Amino acid sequence: MIKILHSADWHMDATLRAFTPEQRIALRREMLALPGKIADICIREDCDLVLLSGDLFDGFSYTPESVSAVRNALLRMEVPVFIAPGNHDYCRGGSPWMQEDWPVNVFIFDKPQITSYRLPELSCRVYGAGFDSIDCPGLLNGFQADAEERYAVMVLHGDPTAADSPYCPVTAAQVRDSGLDYLALGHIHAAGRFGAGGGLCAWPGCPMGKGYDETGIKGVLVVELERDRETVLQFVPVDGTRFYDWNTEAGENPVRALERALPAEGSEDFYRIHLTGESQGIDLEALRKHFSRFPNLTLLDETVPVTPLWERAGEDSLEGVCFRLLQDAMATANREQREELELAARLCRSILQGQEVTLP
Repeated sequence: MIKILHSADWHMDATLRAFTPEQRIALRREMLALPGKIADICIREDCDLVLLSGDLFDGFSYTPESVSAVRNALLRMEVPVFIAPGNHDYCRGGSPWMQEDWPVNVFIFDKPQITSYRLPELSCRVYGAGFDSIDCPGLLNGFQADAEERYAVMVLHGDPTAADSPYCPVTAAQVRDSGLDYLALGHIHAAGRFGAGGGLCAWPGCPMGKGYDETGIKGVLVVELERDRETVLQFVPVDGTRFYDWNTEAGENPVRALERALPAEGSEDFYRIHLTGESQGIDLEALRKHFSRFPNLTLLDETVPVTPLWERAGEDSLEGVCFRLLQDAMATANREQREELELAARLCRSILQGQEVTLP
């Protein structure tokens, strides 16, 4: 058996323009700590090799602090590390992979042609290729592993979601025909996987969110390969700041609604909460002060004015007919049925006002 750590899309030195200066400082501090945290996982999980599927740097305007953080982490891993540069950190003049010195355990695929390295002690051959410009053709097309070793793996920065992608598209048929045991992809910032033939293709997503388009728990993959046994894929979270983007119905008491939505203790995580439903009016400033233990909380008032529930019952419209039928049913309903009918009316009202609804 061999154990692999697979990560991608660190995007060191991302600009973080959407945030305040204080938030940028905090996020950059988290970003500089990220490579070390991934090295810690590699050591703790006793991995045999590391596959890094590109876009570790956000571009060519990288800083010495980021280079130092990445270099030190790769050195601490001690095991062989294979890197396939992507569309942000492609191998051309000015690229950190071309300009900087890297530890002797690091192997960089610096051309858009598939080559390989043998690891006899692991009976493994590692294939890979790297971008040398912002886009790249589908490198896996027509490829078939010819390794004599027990395990054949590949590291690529590629797009498994669109066959016409300019970023090295990868298809299930290519994976099926490749003869690979494992294909380690990067580029997509949300984790995913698929099996094809006897091979498994996976991408870990980014290990740290940098905006509300990268919400929730982020991490890396730890892969266990063993002949005659199904590949084991474990998602390992990376501790750090996270982003959350939620809808919460304000109701009659927005404070109570937010207390139900947010964790009981304070947090440095980034929360963007859309307050929805009907409301008599929301004092956003007062809410922010009340929840000051969440310094990165963003509240958006998307409520609508309270409308009497049965106001339009009987109108000569589809809405009027709907509410009249519900109101008529209320007249002969028992208590439990009346509660259900009133809930149905409120949900109908929210839908007619263009709001998202959540069933209780």
